[in-house]
Amino acid sequence: MTVSPFPNGLVCSDVSFRYGRTRVLHNVSFAIGRGVTGLLGANGAGKTTLLNVLSTLKRPHGGTVSVAGHDVSTAQGREDARLSLGYLPQRFELMGFSSLEDNVAYSAWSHGLPERLVPRAVDDALAAVDLLDRRAMRARQLSGGQRQRLAIACAVAHRPEVILLDEPTAGVDPMQRANIRELVTRLGAQATVLLSTHIIDDVSRGADRLLIMVGGRIAFAGDVTDRSVGGPDGNVPVNDEDRTRAIEELFLRVSARG
Repeated sequence: MTVSPFPNGLVCSDVSFRYGRTRVLHNVSFAIGRGVTGLLGANGAGKTTLLNVLSTLKRPHGGTVSVAGHDVSTAQGREDARLSLGYLPQRFELMGFSSLEDNVAYSAWSHGLPERLVPRAVDDALAAVDLLDRRAMRARQLSGGQRQRLAIACAVAHRPEVILLDEPTAGVDPMQRANIRELVTRLGAQATVLLSTHIIDDVSRGADRLLIMVGGRIAFAGDVTDRSVGGPDGNVPVNDEDRTRAIEELFLRVSARG
């Protein structure tokens, strides 16, 4: 593997994956560093499969992946990558009858955080998602949006260098969605965040960079403020509404090309 321009980030080189004879990832390549990168694609585009590969849950059939400088093609690399990685899958499980504090503590410990550092990590993670005052509550008592925020706290309590979020705002109300977007932006100030979503607002209002996935391929890669996002006239979108409209038009153009 070549030297990464983002040694603490995420590098994907010619990655392919198939289910049986059906190929679902086609030579996927990108390199991202600190900040929030939106992975935008329709349902079925291959986003979740890609995140499963990046998180080491699945082994690619071709290509290489580096997580925070760790080559996941080796057993040691995968072990090191998992300690450097926080992953919120689209479907997650919490310990419903346990407190918020215990949920986060267990996640931090299971990701290899030394026991002496766990209490402070729990406080920091719950504070980051605005749930510190509910630390003694059982997870089953939370609303849908609060559960989503608790799951994010569990994913980041061990202070990972790379964070993968799969549809973190799906199924929550507009206020909770705005809160989660703000949280993702804060996470991106300290880590490499890959935000997978089919919701264009999540990208336009919270991402620095954009990857568009179509049919298992990366069909577009660039900064959200690039002129290429602005369309044929080359205008750079300057506010959230313009950016949302420009990204939607770009997504439709790229998807039409296949």
